[in-house]
Amino acid sequence: MTSRNSSWNNLNLPFLLKPEGKDYLWGGNRLNDDFSKNIPLSPLAETWECSTHPAGVSRVGSGVFAGRLLTDVLKENPEMLGRHKNDRGELPILVKLIDAKEDLSIQVHPDDEYAAIHENGSLGKTEMWYVLDAAPGTAIIYGFNKDTSKEEVENALKKGNPEKLLRRVPIQKNQVFYVSPGTVHGISKGALLAEVQESSDITYRLYDYDRIDKNGKKRPLHIEKALEVLDYHSSDSPKQPIRVLKYTKGSATEILNRCRYFQTERLIINTERIREYMEFPQLEETFQILLCTDGCGVLHAGEEVLDIFKGDCIFIPAGNQGMKLHGMAQFLKVRC
Repeated sequence: MTSRNSSWNNLNLPFLLKPEGKDYLWGGNRLNDDFSKNIPLSPLAETWECSTHPAGVSRVGSGVFAGRLLTDVLKENPEMLGRHKNDRGELPILVKLIDAKEDLSIQVHPDDEYAAIHENGSLGKTEMWYVLDAAPGTAIIYGFNKDTSKEEVENALKKGNPEKLLRRVPIQKNQVFYVSPGTVHGISKGALLAEVQESSDITYRLYDYDRIDKNGKKRPLHIEKALEVLDYHSSDSPKQPIRVLKYTKGSATEILNRCRYFQTERLIINTERIREYMEFPQLEETFQILLCTDGCGVLHAGEEVLDIFKGDCIFIPAGNQGMKLHGMAQFLKVRC
């Protein structure tokens, strides 16, 4: 970020984030190749773009706090969180990019109540996927294809064929999927996703295709807990939400998902021809996150200028004084 004697307080200014990378065995290389993450991991399965979770904390990538852990910055400056202010430096949500070169495990997440009791006070995991790209024929696993029971699932697992019970849903670019706790699910190979979720790393694996990790061992399963939290009812094939693009000069926005934990919008800007900036609204009550999913642009905050490229994630503190965007780009805008 370029500094020019801004009249803004440093606590109001947006800043870039540097993600934590994960080399899970099912990952590929697209997050480095397509999003220029430059993280020395292969495979690079996930990048935790905006995270204060202990399993992977983001670092600040620009401005006066550059190089520091996001958690430490928020501990010292809790007002950046607005109504989510706390003295632990914790965000209630986590934003990821996911590259599935191979199938992820078949899994389920608990809700807040179960996790609080059985996972040392952790949050549960409600999540949303936005499909950035999908190879032809790519699908997700989403719920059961018929009403089932704990006993039926146990028997299928013992026989090594739980997939017969699961609903597979073809996916394509620009689709949205909301995954509530208790929903059995899995991401199949060929999917490139952005994920918005509660700040939790609690995953119960039901089945992992008997794969061997880099240490020659099978990854642990969590069948007992998974069977306790599963929703055994049939899941209807998920319908895409009704999405309405709202146009203003040089930009368009649409709500992708709204739940009790977060709201995610898609923001499209194209100010190259109109020679004007898109006004980014001021929010006093909460922070915002911008994840650039395509293109590039420039963000102006007072006299500060922040260049943004595909794959960049920006943290916007509560109490910002309004900003302007210019360029040709698409973003996910997240708030809670």
